[in-house]
Amino acid sequence: MRGLREEFTGHRIWRALRSDGSSGEWVATLHDPAAGVDATVICRGSEELRAALVHERQRAAGRSVEKRAW
Repeated sequence: MRGLREEFTGHRIWRALRSDGSSGEWVATLHDPAAGVDATVICRGSEELRAALVHERQRAAGRSVEKRAW
């Protein structure tokens, strides 16, 4: 988890807890609008979350390019 947090500093990354107290899904909450588009990203595993956050980063970069075109 530390690696994800270091790579994606624009998000707060944490693990959800299931009703039985065990670790659940991986969650990333957006704190820096330049780092993503969706406010919350939820995935089953850390690699899936990493791929989703890379996609979020790309979406945010594309949005910035569109804004500059105006």
